[in-house]
Amino acid sequence: MRAMAALVSAVHNEQEQIRQGGGAKAIEAQHGKNRLTARERIALLLDQDSELFELNMYAAYEMYEEWGGAPAAGVVTGLGRIHGRLFMIVANDATVKAGAFFPMTAKKVIRAQNIALDNHIPTIYLVDSAGVFLPLQEDVFPDTDDFGRVFRNNAVMSAQGIPQITAIMGMCVAGGAYLPVMCDTILMTEGSGLFLAGPALVQAAIGAKYSAEELGGAAMHAQIAGTVDYREPNDEACIERIRSLVEKIGRKRTARFDRIKAERPAYVAEELYGIYEAEAGRPYDMKEIIARVVDGSRFDEYKAEYGKTVICGYARIGGFAVGIVANQALTMQQTDPHSGEMHLEVGRVIYTESAEKAARFIMDCNQNLVPLVFLHDVNGFMVGRDAEWSGIIKAGAKMVNAVSNSVVPKIAVIVGGSFGAGHYAMCGKAYDPRFVFAWPTARYAVMSGAAAANTLVEIKIKQLERTGKKIGDEEKQELYNSVKATYDNQTGPRYGAARLWIDKIIDPLETRLAITIALEAAALNPHVAEFKVGVLQT
Repeated sequence: MRAMAALVSAVHNEQEQIRQGGGAKAIEAQHGKNRLTARERIALLLDQDSELFELNMYAAYEMYEEWGGAPAAGVVTGLGRIHGRLFMIVANDATVKAGAFFPMTAKKVIRAQNIALDNHIPTIYLVDSAGVFLPLQEDVFPDTDDFGRVFRNNAVMSAQGIPQITAIMGMCVAGGAYLPVMCDTILMTEGSGLFLAGPALVQAAIGAKYSAEELGGAAMHAQIAGTVDYREPNDEACIERIRSLVEKIGRKRTARFDRIKAERPAYVAEELYGIYEAEAGRPYDMKEIIARVVDGSRFDEYKAEYGKTVICGYARIGGFAVGIVANQALTMQQTDPHSGEMHLEVGRVIYTESAEKAARFIMDCNQNLVPLVFLHDVNGFMVGRDAEWSGIIKAGAKMVNAVSNSVVPKIAVIVGGSFGAGHYAMCGKAYDPRFVFAWPTARYAVMSGAAAANTLVEIKIKQLERTGKKIGDEEKQELYNSVKATYDNQTGPRYGAARLWIDKIIDPLETRLAITIALEAAALNPHVAEFKVGVLQT
């Protein structure tokens, strides 16, 4: 319990540091311009009794250190309530390099837009950015997940009827100037600037001298160019106007997923700290975790006596009906279908019958319009002669097929390990989960740090032996420790969250809340495609 509490405390401390953005001096400089910081603006924008459900806070964590770092990638994103309605918020943090776009900044904004697109979430942009971070422009500018994709997404979101409101509350220059103009509604504060080229660049390009106000001030855009819809004197008035506009947006139909009044679990969430040990590999019963997340702790387990290393069943979370697919961490007894004898199946491993059960359950959930929640703690699929003879590859392919073609919303929570093909089958990032959450204990990669270190050390030893060199036990241990330390760092949740593989590192106590918010967001999109799986191996 203490180990988990220590991990959670470390995450909270890191997040508090990230919230400081560019630091006290940068915040003071922002206030000196009579402007609020990104987080102050968001706090004013959201309902007083709510707070931002921040996403991708760890973006760019421990990256760009040669440039002084980029806390939260210089942009704050997340879900928040305005007049009780859920919105995606994207706010440039001008305290971090004047809000300039690093490569991960663009990717983080695109991730927020993709979440909004998938779930039809209305979106508000609070723009205060100096544009592309020029020293890294080759990694920001050209590709499909780079800067230009932001504007493409603006256009696609508008075409799909997803409301977008932009407030220009500082600088908005060069290519970044397209973002607000591609949105449905544009506000601008006095003292802000919106132009394709600033005074210095205009003078260098065409030899003409103009002031920033002449080129792209709020008055010019409101009175002459007609670019902006609302000109506001300051941040506070601008945010008040946004709230007033939001109040008048019509409500669209939502998805047909079943929801009733929520009910608290029968067991307290704080017990999760004692159930799950922070030390990797310790056995525990995943059903105990489910009981502390689902409404009333009620769980209709599917095929409870078959394929026991993968748990499947129906429940409610936050009132929403859900199908849960979870890895069992206990070693289980299973009847051999050929001999009729009992044998042991190792926890955290997907066996043939487990994969077949999960594939069928996932298809049932799609048939019945039930969103899916995946709880990861998986080392991979079973290997060996018996597994191959039982058709593990075919069974795994069925599960991957069902996950790939699933049309109901999928939400992934990485509790412990999530390795190799097991990660894929449990709806890893490549399989379009609407959201990916991770506990501080999460680990994911092709294989665990210990397994990878052993493999890489063996390869290295054989390479040296081919050249006639031999290394002693002490050198082997040093090499093993070095490889394992590097690999362990790369499998941790911070590394994945820094690269946007994880949307949010959550306290285990937040699991129920995080899933409920994700389901509420997913329900905003009324469109559910026809479910088809194509050819299944039999």
